Amino acid sequence: MTTEQTVAEHIVDFLERRDVKHVFGLCGHTNIAVLAALAESPIDFVTVRHEQISSHAADAYARVTGKASVVLSHLSPGLTNCATGVANAALDCIPMVVIAGDIPTHYYGKHPHQEVNLHADAQQYEIYRPFVKRAWRVDRADLLAESGQPGPVLVNVPMDIFSEVISSDSFDRIKDNTRQLVKPSIDDETARGIVKRLAEAESPVAYVGGGILLAQASEELAEFVEHMGLPVAHSLMGKGALRDDNPLVMGMTGFWGTELVNQSCLNADYIFAVGTRFKEADCSSWYPGYTFNIGGKDDKTKVIHVDIEPSEIGRNYPTEVGVVADAKAALRVLTRVAKEMYPDGFARNEVKTKIAAFRETFKAGNVEMQTSDAFPMMPERILADTRAALPEDAIITTDVGWNKNGVGQQFDILTPGSILTPGGFATMGFGPPGAIGAKMAAPERVVLSLVGDGGFGQNPAMLATAAERGLGIIWLVMNNNAFGTIAGLQKAHYGLTYGTTFPGKAGEPDYGPDYAQIARAYGVEGVKIASAAELKPTIEAAIASGKPTVLDVAMINNPTPTTGHWNILDIYSPGKDVSHVAT
Repeated sequence: MTTEQTVAEHIVDFLERRDVKHVFGLCGHTNIAVLAALAESPIDFVTVRHEQISSHAADAYARVTGKASVVLSHLSPGLTNCATGVANAALDCIPMVVIAGDIPTHYYGKHPHQEVNLHADAQQYEIYRPFVKRAWRVDRADLLAESGQPGPVLVNVPMDIFSEVISSDSFDRIKDNTRQLVKPSIDDETARGIVKRLAEAESPVAYVGGGILLAQASEELAEFVEHMGLPVAHSLMGKGALRDDNPLVMGMTGFWGTELVNQSCLNADYIFAVGTRFKEADCSSWYPGYTFNIGGKDDKTKVIHVDIEPSEIGRNYPTEVGVVADAKAALRVLTRVAKEMYPDGFARNEVKTKIAAFRETFKAGNVEMQTSDAFPMMPERILADTRAALPEDAIITTDVGWNKNGVGQQFDILTPGSILTPGGFATMGFGPPGAIGAKMAAPERVVLSLVGDGGFGQNPAMLATAAERGLGIIWLVMNNNAFGTIAGLQKAHYGLTYGTTFPGKAGEPDYGPDYAQIARAYGVEGVKIASAAELKPTIEAAIASGKPTVLDVAMINNPTPTTGHWNILDIYSPGKDVSHVAT
């Protein structure tokens, strides 16, 4: 039956029909009509103290639920505050709808309060155009949103249109539209060609990215690689596509990859790539001889690339077989065809033995650091004690620095999809508010945010939201009183740490913010760890309490070991043998 409501009320009704449970955001004078409609709705509005918190929380929420999240933003400063989190979601292909208020239509060209208008009028939605899948500006109330590669979209609505009363006809017309398009798969003939190449290859490697997790294809991937006996390398975003203790998993490639995985990819005759973009960090700046030997005069590796986005295939490396398909659907077909063609599969026991031996050697090399009683703590011990204290299905959010690079390299993920990390944008400040979204999406699971002091200091106001909602999240601040990774780079190349460490107050060389006290000021539990032995039992106690808790852990700024390469070495120190970090 046709109804007459405001556009804001129609939007909220539409979100309810799409089974939206939470909307993340912050109020402003342009969006209070939507808030008024939400007040009468079962949808829960998660209010925050800064728009970047809302977009990061919505990003993590979408990663955990596997469904598009929704953000409500104010105009101009709200939209620009929100932009970093939306761009982070975009570069990691996370589905999100941003609904933003804008100036009234009758003020176009008059430069009203808070409008972005230095070079164009009524064009604030253009700010998002470089990174969202689509940016709409709604110019008429009656013109009032998942296919292909996931990503955010922006719906920009002038505030007077939110309040305009219209018929429900245009909304009713799309009410019964399909919720999800049938995703492309792979035909049997192509699948047979791929399987035959991999079966006949001498040293094939499966290389998987975040597309496996976006497609929720971990089970399908495991079945295929185990039948074909393919060792598995992964990108940063592919971390956790399979359990790290799977006997075929070698680890993360690139800048912070280990010798085993980088050398195995270098020596591969076929790379079977699924759901990956071959990004710079994962490919050692695409330099031959470090991670991949694809293309160029020393080309020894052929690529089979399956991805939902056509433009990713062949972007960074020449591809022998390119397939535009959903990872889950393609892997199902490939597995069926592989079992028909080679019913006994491929054991490749020598590969599993090599991986097991490397793991044992690599872990043995870390034992001294992982058991050190030094304080400030060794980062390796922080990660080891955290892993030991957490249940297998705990959700980890990381930020940037040791908590991302070290976790990618040496922190076992034992439940696929349980690590949320900022990949393409590598946004400092993602991890702490991301934990809010993760806990909202999975309140029954333990959620812990591993974050540096630089990242935690970006937006500690997310603690207010956690306190108000009683979200039992643990934030573990790996506190080296610096932007540690950048400080290491600067020290290695320039011999100083100017602007990359926190200098402290005169006469107080060890000064730094007490994050435990900051937590308590927000009404959250705060613990300042005083010895290495305290950390593990304190994490276990925080889990048992079910209360939001901040752990401030002093850490030594050790470098993350690596066999990869980063071309900034050649930019800052051309022709010199300089590592990523000072030692």
